[in-house]
Amino acid sequence: MDYTEGDLNGFAESKTRDHFDGDEYRLLVVANKYLTGFDQPKLCTMYVDKKLQGVLAVQALSRLNRSASALGKKTEDLFVLDFFNQVDDIKKSFDPFYTATKLSEATDVNVLHHLKASLDDSGIYDQPEIDDFVGKYFAGADAQELSPIIDIAAERFNNSLDLEDDDKADYKIKAKQFVKIYGQMSALLPFEVVAWEKLFWFLKFLIPKMVVRDPDADAIDAILDSVDLSTYGLQRTKLNESIELDDSESTLEPANNNPRGAHGGEEDKDPLTAIIEEFNQRYFQGWEATPEDQRIKFINLSRKVREHRDFAKKVAANKDPQNRDIALRSILDEVMQQQRRQEIELYKLFAKDDSFNRAFFDTMKRMVEEPELL
Repeated sequence: MDYTEGDLNGFAESKTRDHFDGDEYRLLVVANKYLTGFDQPKLCTMYVDKKLQGVLAVQALSRLNRSASALGKKTEDLFVLDFFNQVDDIKKSFDPFYTATKLSEATDVNVLHHLKASLDDSGIYDQPEIDDFVGKYFAGADAQELSPIIDIAAERFNNSLDLEDDDKADYKIKAKQFVKIYGQMSALLPFEVVAWEKLFWFLKFLIPKMVVRDPDADAIDAILDSVDLSTYGLQRTKLNESIELDDSESTLEPANNNPRGAHGGEEDKDPLTAIIEEFNQRYFQGWEATPEDQRIKFINLSRKVREHRDFAKKVAANKDPQNRDIALRSILDEVMQQQRRQEIELYKLFAKDDSFNRAFFDTMKRMVEEPELL
C-alpha cells in the first residue's frame, strides 16, 4: 500500500506548516523539508539524527536562530540535540558563512540557456502548453483548469515516452536546477527573457508530478520491521559546547555554471568519495545505495571500528601486518554483527558475498589507517 504525507497526517501537505502553528502539534518530523524559507518563531528545539554538512547544515540548524519577544523566546533558549554530527564538522560547515563572505566569480547566466535547451529537446512539453498554462495561471484560473495542462506533460514524463529511470532522474535534476538558478537570478537582476519566466512557472508545478523510481524503495519495509528503539544506545558526547567560528573573510563558489544531471560531468572529489567509487567500480557493482548513503555508512562503521576496545592495542599499535589484519578482521566482524539490524542490505552482502566481503574489509582497513578521512 502506498502512503503519502497527506494520508498519514490527515490533511493536505500544503497545510502542514499551518497545522504545526497550532497548539495541537508540538513536534515536526522531517527528512529534507523546510530547510529554507520556513519561518516558525515557536521553534526552539531540534533533534538531529542524520549527517549534516556544508550549506545543508547551515540551512537546517538556522531554522531555530531567531528570537520571538511576543512569545517570550530568547536566542539563549534554543537547544540542539545531535545524535550524529561532530562539533568540528558543524564548525567547518558554518565557517564559510561567518563574517564577510564573497563569491570567487560571478554566476554565468548562460547556464540557463543550456538548461532550457536540454529541457526543451526532451519532448516532455510543448511551448503552446507552457503559454496556455502561464496565461491561465496569471489570469487567476483555478486548479481544475491548470492541472490538466500539467498532467499532460507529467504523463509523457512518467509513462508515454518510456524513459529509463536514469534519464528521468537526469531530467528532473536539470528541471530543479533551472528553477533554482532562475529563482535566484530573477530576484537580483531585471531579466527580460519571457521564455525563462514562463518555463520557471511551468516547471514549478510540473516537478512535483514527475515520478522518479527510488532504487532503495523495496528495502524500506524490511528496514522498518527491523527497527528496535529499545536498542537505540545514547551517549552524551558534548553538552553546551561553544563552537568558535573563524572570523576571517571567506570565498564561496557561484552557482555551478555547467548544466548537470544524473549523468553529471567530472568534478573534484574528496579522498573518501574516491575510495567509495574505487570500491564500487573495482570490486562490486550491485550495492544499491546512493553515494551519500555509502559515505555515511563508511564513516559510521569505520568510527565504530576505531572505537572498539581492542583497536588501539591489537591494531593501531600492532607492528605485525598479518596479526594486525587478523585482529582488524575480528573487530570488523563484531561491528557488522552489532549493526546488522540498522544495515540489513549491507550486512547481507557482507555475510554472503565473498568478493564484497574482501573488498569491504580492504576499504575499511584503508579508512581506519587514514583517520583524516573521517
